[in-house]
Amino acid sequence: MTRTVSRPAGAHQVPLPLDVEAIRADFPILSRTVRDGKRLVYLDSGATSQKPTSVLDAERWFYENVNAAPHRGAHQLAEEATAAYEAARTTIGAFIGAPENEVVFTRNSTEAINLVAYALSNAVTAKEPEFRRYAVGQGDEIVVTEMEHHANLLPWQQLCERTGATLRWLGLTDDGRLDLSDLATVVNERTKLVAVTQQSNILGTINPLGDIIARAREVGALVLVDGAQSVPHQRVDVTELGVDFLVFSGHKMLGPTGVGVLWGRYDVLDALPPFLTGGSMIEVVRMERSTFMPPPQRFEAGVPMTAQVIGLAAAVEYLQRLGMEAVQAHEEALTEYALEQLQAIPGVTVIGPPDTVARGGAISFTVEGIHPHDVGQVLDDLGIAVRVGHHCAWPVVRRYGVPATTRATFYVHTGYDDVDALVEGVREAQRFFGVAPSEVK
Repeated sequence: MTRTVSRPAGAHQVPLPLDVEAIRADFPILSRTVRDGKRLVYLDSGATSQKPTSVLDAERWFYENVNAAPHRGAHQLAEEATAAYEAARTTIGAFIGAPENEVVFTRNSTEAINLVAYALSNAVTAKEPEFRRYAVGQGDEIVVTEMEHHANLLPWQQLCERTGATLRWLGLTDDGRLDLSDLATVVNERTKLVAVTQQSNILGTINPLGDIIARAREVGALVLVDGAQSVPHQRVDVTELGVDFLVFSGHKMLGPTGVGVLWGRYDVLDALPPFLTGGSMIEVVRMERSTFMPPPQRFEAGVPMTAQVIGLAAAVEYLQRLGMEAVQAHEEALTEYALEQLQAIPGVTVIGPPDTVARGGAISFTVEGIHPHDVGQVLDDLGIAVRVGHHCAWPVVRRYGVPATTRATFYVHTGYDDVDALVEGVREAQRFFGVAPSEVK
C-alpha cells in the first residue's frame, strides 16, 4: 500500500527518463519484503548496487558451462574461459572509451588505487631502469582532496610514509565543493601525482576535473581519478578526461562484488613495476630472476576473478541498453525532487551542494535533535535502506562539524515513490523522537 505524502507548494515531478517499473522487474531482490512485510525501498546503491537477472545469469552461465582458468591449459574449457574473459575486457574497455590492453582487473577500486600507490613506491627499488621513471621519494608531493573516500586517501598517506614524500590536499567550501583558490600553490613543481574523486560518495559533488587536470599537466604530474561513484551514473570517456588512471568498482554499477577496474594510459602502465607477483604475469622465470609480461597481464597475478569479470561485462551491457545519458538524467530528476522535499522539512540540513548543479544522486543530511544512526534505524524499521555514518569519508564530516550523516543514494530502479517514502520516513523519525516541529503533520 502506498502512503500519500503531503508536499509543500512548488514540489514537482518531471517525467522520469527511465521506466522504473520495467527496470524493477529485472531485479529479483526488489520483489522481496523486509521488516514484517514492508516493501523494500533500496536507497543505498552508493554502498553497493543490486544486480539484474542478466548479471546473475552471466555468472551462472560461466560456472555451469565453462568454469576453467583463463590463460592456462590447452583444453577446450580453458580456451573458452580465456575467450570469455578477454571478450569481457573488450566490452568493459569500450564502455569507458579504452582499448582492452589498458584495462586491468582488480578486486575493487580500493585495490586498484593501492596497485598504483605500491607500484610508485616499488619503482624506487626497481632494478630495471624503465621501472624507475615514476619513482616517488623525499621532496616529492602527492595531492588529494578533503572530500576523498578513505580508499583514495589512505594509500597515499601510506605511500608518503614509505617514501618520505609529502601529502597535500585541496580543501572544501561551506557548500560542499572543492576550494580551488590555492590550486596553483598546492599543485606545484614538486607534485608527482594528483588523486581526486570525480563524484563525492558523501556530498554528491561532481568535481571540476578540467581545472585540476590542466594544472597537473602544467607541472608534469600524473592524475588518478576515482570513478567509483561516477562511472556507474554518467558517461565517462577516458580519452575525453585526459587523465592517466581511472578506477571503479563492479559492485557499484550493477555488477558482482569482488571485481574492479584500473584503467591506465598504456605508456604509463608499461613504465610501472608490478604490485603483486606470481603466476600468469611473468614472461620468463629463473631461480636468479624473472621478467614480467606487458600490461595488463603484468598487474593480474594469479587466477583471475573470471565469473565476476563476465558478470561486470553483463552489467555494462545492461547500462548501455538503458543509455548512460538517460541514467544520468534520471538521477538528476530524482535528486532535484529529493532535495526539494528534504529541504522543505524543518530541522533537516543537507550536507553538500543544495541544488543539482554539478551534483549526483547522493544526498547526505542530518535531522536536528536526532543522531543519524537513529534516523537510519527508524527508516530501516519502515523498510527503507539508507546508509548512516561517516561513509568512509571521515575528514568530510569533521569539516562540516557533524558526527555522521544519513545518506540516500539513487540508481536506475529508484522512483519518486522511493523518495516519497524517504521523506515520510524522516518525518516519522521526527515524530518518534518527539522533535517534530509544528509544521510537520
